[in-house]
Amino acid sequence: MLNNITDWLVQHDTLLYWIGIISLLMFVFSLLLLPVLINKIPSDYFSHRRQGHTVDLLKPKTILRNLFGLMVLLAGLAMLVLPGQGILCILLGLTIMSFPGKYALERWVVTRKGVLESLNWIREKAGKPPLEV
Repeated sequence: MLNNITDWLVQHDTLLYWIGIISLLMFVFSLLLLPVLINKIPSDYFSHRRQGHTVDLLKPKTILRNLFGLMVLLAGLAMLVLPGQGILCILLGLTIMSFPGKYALERWVVTRKGVLESLNWIREKAGKPPLEV
């Protein structure tokens, strides 16, 4: 079994090299972009009770926005095992996307242990008020 794994790793060394480079780029990208985007969230964004509104999922703008948000969300999922800020990136991907039930899901993610503290720590460093839940 171990020989099969080492043989596969030797045969796919170029693939592993590129995965490492992409992982490093995702880590640097998340370190640079996430604080900027987190600081753009209004401090009272999670304190309001949002009423359900209809989302036209077939508009080209909504489709592009959702595809970009999905890419960020998938990168966040990958960062749970690769270097990077996975949970924060998942939250960012959800924030970018537009779908029914989005606000409830965002609130649920933000109220997980440590997430709100991390977000508010980043906001504090930038001189922004903390997020209210």
